[in-house]
Amino acid sequence: MHKSSAAGDAPLFRGSPMPRYAQLADVFRQRIARNVWPPGTKLPTLEALMGEFDVARVTVRQAMELLAREGLVSPERGRGTFVTAQPQRDRRLVLETSLQALADVYRDDTPNLTLIDEASASPRLTARDGVPAPRYRFMRRVHSRQGEAYCVISIYLAERVFRMAAKRFRRETVVPVLLELPRVHVARAWQTLEIGTADVTVARLLGINVNAPVAEVRRICQAPDGTVIYLGEVTYRGDYIHLEMDLKP
Repeated sequence: MHKSSAAGDAPLFRGSPMPRYAQLADVFRQRIARNVWPPGTKLPTLEALMGEFDVARVTVRQAMELLAREGLVSPERGRGTFVTAQPQRDRRLVLETSLQALADVYRDDTPNLTLIDEASASPRLTARDGVPAPRYRFMRRVHSRQGEAYCVISIYLAERVFRMAAKRFRRETVVPVLLELPRVHVARAWQTLEIGTADVTVARLLGINVNAPVAEVRRICQAPDGTVIYLGEVTYRGDYIHLEMDLKP
């Protein structure tokens, strides 16, 4: 008989408000996506999975039921449970490594934008980021494609830049507009990426589970005098991000 850990709490899944079966389903889903369990694979028995993850039988069953509803696995009476499909990857967003390429992505495939908040607010900048502009326009919104939200973004635009194309900045993605303004010159731009987990607010806005993996991107554009004219703080769903980098030999 399988014995769970003390107090019935699996150490692997402690410290998260996300239901344990949903966390376990995420692990299984990733194994399927990465071809650890390719289509046609017979999955380990309930007892084997209970032992590997130190969870109760009902937790494994609930995780499998969730994947079955998604069409990823199928139980067959007397034979076991088999992988029937992989999670769809056609919704991936390539995280480009040049400003122009990033602009082209949004210019060619404009997402739906939902404005959550707009105000005057100052971003938190470090000395490395550059010189603060006198004033910033702050916008926070959700980007969606085909009815599915894939990122939450906090935007800080230098007020003088925002006023050059206020209507466009409100209804379009910022980077393509920024690069098209004749009186604006981006002398330097860069972004950093960190892997994190969704908090309650992000989970609600993106329709994902609390503590689900996300990519946190911080994107900065500087004017020739070192002034930060744009700061974007973006939280992407983890299953939307695909990062490719050329490696120099």
